[in-house]
Amino acid sequence: MQSQSLKKTASRIFFSMCLLGYAAGSSAHNAGATLDPNGNSRSFTGVAFITCFDDGNGPADNLIGRIRDNSQPVPGLLVNLQIFKGNKANSITDTVSGDANFSPFITLQGGPGTYWIMVNKTDAGARQFDVEWHCNTRTGVHTGTDIGVMQFGEPAFTP
Repeated sequence: MQSQSLKKTASRIFFSMCLLGYAAGSSAHNAGATLDPNGNSRSFTGVAFITCFDDGNGPADNLIGRIRDNSQPVPGLLVNLQIFKGNKANSITDTVSGDANFSPFITLQGGPGTYWIMVNKTDAGARQFDVEWHCNTRTGVHTGTDIGVMQFGEPAFTP
């Protein structure tokens, strides 16, 4: 029961940070949290959806994103970001554990609409991370961006 409560709390923290990242500015979208605060799971995963739309700056063409590991270095324990929409996907790993530098940006060109992002790690252990994302027009102008969180923790089992 305590585990479920912790997962719900972590989800709320992640969602709140996403909202704070959205409110921070029209072109700055970032959020951070801790994957697997107890450090016991290899499959702890965060899933969110990002909606890209024309906010007056032009129609959305793509979503870009990057990830940063803010934890102490642990050999072989890395954080990953995946972006997918329809039948397209792209991913990036912050390849240096705990160096506090962002990975390069990845881009997924899927037009306007809803993109999905997933954040996970390569092994058991808690990882503090930040994700940055932006919806852009074909010419690279920042356009409408909104986010919602679907899962933050272990996948629910339904028989």
